[in-house]
Amino acid sequence: MAKALELPAPAGSAPSKEGSLRWLLTLGLLTLLSAAVGGGFGLVMVSGIERQVEEKYKALPQKPEVVSPYKGNIAVKKLAAVVTNLAGSESDWVRLEASIVYKPGEEQHPDVLASETRQDILSYMRTVSLAQIQGPSGLLHLREDLNERARLRSKGVIQELVLETLVVQ
Repeated sequence: MAKALELPAPAGSAPSKEGSLRWLLTLGLLTLLSAAVGGGFGLVMVSGIERQVEEKYKALPQKPEVVSPYKGNIAVKKLAAVVTNLAGSESDWVRLEASIVYKPGEEQHPDVLASETRQDILSYMRTVSLAQIQGPSGLLHLREDLNERARLRSKGVIQELVLETLVVQ
């Protein structure tokens, strides 16, 4: 008589475990599939972009290397300071210190070349007014004029006249 009453199992308890397991497996597979597709798409995009960048760089004109004008046999000689008044004014004075870059072994002695260049700078600075050397463009024009005069006086022996200091008082 005493039969144990068996309670019926709740409906869908075993199937719910099996259904949730299937659901998790499906979700995991979809996640792996989307990661693989996304990674493959990313690799294709990166390789395409790299190829386009390489093509652009190949299409650009090649810039020539900057070659220094100071190669070979050159020397530097510091000139004595030039102190003189400027043109049109007795109160405006200028002090200029410079060096010359020249090719040694030419026909002129370096000391003679430096003295002649200094004398030429002195005579040129006496013709320049204060307004002509003011500002960056004035300094640039002065430098270009002095370089041109030095090259002409030395017949190409002097490669450049380097302005070291310029004080106007």
